[in-house]
Amino acid sequence: MKNFALLITKISSSTKTNEKQQAIADYFSVATEEDKIYTLALLIGWRPKRIINSTKLHIWSAEEANIPLWLFEEAYHNVGDLAETIALILPEHNNISDRTLKQWIDHLLTLYNLEDQGKKEIILEAWRELSTNERYVFNKLITGNFRIGVSQALTVNALSKLYKIDPQIITHRISGNWSPLEITFEELISGDHVNTDNSKPYPFYLAYAIEGKLEDLGKPDEWQAEWKWDGIRGQIIKRNDHLFVWSRGEDLITEKFPEYEILKNLLPNGTVLDGEIICFLDGKPLPFNILQTRIGRKNFTKKILQEAPVAFILYDIMEWNGEDIRKKTLQERRNTLQDLQKKINNPVLQISPVANFTTWEELTHLQKQSRLNASEGLMLKAKNSIYQAGRKRGDWWKWKVDPLSIDCVMVAAQKGHGRRANLYTDYTFAVRNGKDLVTFTKAYSGLTDKEFAEVDAFVKKNIIEKFGPVRTVKAELVFEIGFEGIAKSKRHKSGVALRFPRILRWRKDKNIDEINTLEDLQSILKNFI
Repeated sequence: MKNFALLITKISSSTKTNEKQQAIADYFSVATEEDKIYTLALLIGWRPKRIINSTKLHIWSAEEANIPLWLFEEAYHNVGDLAETIALILPEHNNISDRTLKQWIDHLLTLYNLEDQGKKEIILEAWRELSTNERYVFNKLITGNFRIGVSQALTVNALSKLYKIDPQIITHRISGNWSPLEITFEELISGDHVNTDNSKPYPFYLAYAIEGKLEDLGKPDEWQAEWKWDGIRGQIIKRNDHLFVWSRGEDLITEKFPEYEILKNLLPNGTVLDGEIICFLDGKPLPFNILQTRIGRKNFTKKILQEAPVAFILYDIMEWNGEDIRKKTLQERRNTLQDLQKKINNPVLQISPVANFTTWEELTHLQKQSRLNASEGLMLKAKNSIYQAGRKRGDWWKWKVDPLSIDCVMVAAQKGHGRRANLYTDYTFAVRNGKDLVTFTKAYSGLTDKEFAEVDAFVKKNIIEKFGPVRTVKAELVFEIGFEGIAKSKRHKSGVALRFPRILRWRKDKNIDEINTLEDLQSILKNFI
């Protein structure tokens, strides 16, 4: 546990990718086999089930620190992270534990069947045995909130460097639905399990945003352009008469989309498809908010299936007749995909249409019409490209349309997390509706560190009311908010919800009388209905 806590400290305190990568490699070079599998799982997203609700942790840690609960809450609001707050506020003890990471996790697994008093006794005992850094890790484990700012690619590159295995091979081996409770590190990293897991997905090929001029890409006829759809990137897998649906976040979501069940009888075994899960009706894609009505549901009524039917927009094919065909060219894979789609001939599978062009000028004109096609923009793919793993430059590019924007005023703020825990960086914005201000969105990205500091200073001087961690402020600072889409929403007072809102710029040149209105938002909404 000491070594794992030290690794997390090194990763959290560094802003340099190479330093983080080296820290991971150094850890794995000395860790036990049992600790390696749990560490890998935690670094790439595995989360232990939440053991106790956070309210009880607030109370127990305040009692252990011998401070009033209100003081703990104030400290929490300032630190911004519950695990870190508890770790810092508790007194140090001399009873130092020598349990390994695996031993601690095994110990935690015994808590699930205990009553709250039993859980409390074990958690208090752990807090008294661990150092501050170890307590922080322990708290992350018991809250089920283990986010430490490490990407899967960084972890993969560290393991690739240490074990001299190609990053794409490691990415494939560690993807999928595996548990550190059921597989050893050696089995996982060696790939012995890959061919025995029918559901095993491939790593997704991800594109960077287009850079420079289109002419720099070469001849137009060397590229294929497809519309970029706004849904959930996924893979459909058919192996050994079983069907599996994976999201890009590596969640197995087969049961959430019963429409795809028919493909179990239509697709040949040994087929893996890459595409977009999207609501589709009368030959047209529906807005993302329609798809959101299905996310998180366990049961699907006839009404939901009728109002929000899904299709799978085919982008690519990675496995065919049990053969990995990712090394074939895009053109070859596309031909296979088209033949498959024609043979299946079912509306649940829709092949992503190609946007035809002969010059870069024609393509530019097409890209500007993306929203008319209910699209986010275009994807550009080299016709001779292979299907790679992860985000790569050179062969695939995404070219999104410029964001929609609205000028609005900040009316509330909340402190951020991590390195922004002491700054007000999460903002609520409003537009005018007659003489009133109506809140319509939140955003927390888009400003420089200097600008965040300036806004923080303004918030602290102009607080009107307090609602838990939220502070309402004088409506004075005007910002331009960018967003990708807009939809009706019953959950918001404004009646609208934005897709991917973020701050484009601080409009110091404008005052509150010049912000947009709710009518302006509704006018934009009409173009999305």
